[in-house]
Amino acid sequence: MRITVFGASGNVGSRIVAEAVARGHQVTAVLRDPARPHRLPPTVRTATGDARDPEDVRRLAAGQDLLVTATRPTPGHEDELAVATKGLLAGLAGTGVRLLAVGGAGSLTLPGGDGVTLVDSPDFPAALLPIANACGEQLALYRAETEVDWTYLSPAALLEPGERTGRFRLGRDELVVDADGASAISMEDLAVALLDEAEQPAHRRSRFTAGY
Repeated sequence: MRITVFGASGNVGSRIVAEAVARGHQVTAVLRDPARPHRLPPTVRTATGDARDPEDVRRLAAGQDLLVTATRPTPGHEDELAVATKGLLAGLAGTGVRLLAVGGAGSLTLPGGDGVTLVDSPDFPAALLPIANACGEQLALYRAETEVDWTYLSPAALLEPGERTGRFRLGRDELVVDADGASAISMEDLAVALLDEAEQPAHRRSRFTAGY
């Protein structure tokens, strides 16, 4: 499979690239600043582009089977996430290229919470509200899209670097928690969940989530 990855040098994006390469896919890693150091596998093709620019998106999607976006705005620039989402959708319209997006967990509902979302729970950290709300807007843009073949992956509540185990559970719109009520997944296993979906699509034009 030929895969283009936006946000390829980030924490999640770099793990998606590594997982895709390990599975034998041909990966193009998109970097906004090619001069910045990165730790991408030597077999990966790199390209310069901006997800906010539909022309860049269309150019980098040409001839590809799948486009993955794992971009994250810097603090204070959370509004850029919606701009990038609009750029991706506009650039992919009419191309037939699938889109797999890594989003946020805040819009997932709490188990047994009568529809209360994670972001609206009393203990949700105030410092994370801007990015959580931006991810909520991002998801709304995808759900309003009718032309592009998109899938949105929400991680568990706690997403950190860790171990690739390949053992996790999937859900739809409800937060995946363990027996103690904790919700977590490693970035490595999130990449596994995303590549599993890339290879065997089961959530087209919908959101799914993964956690332990």
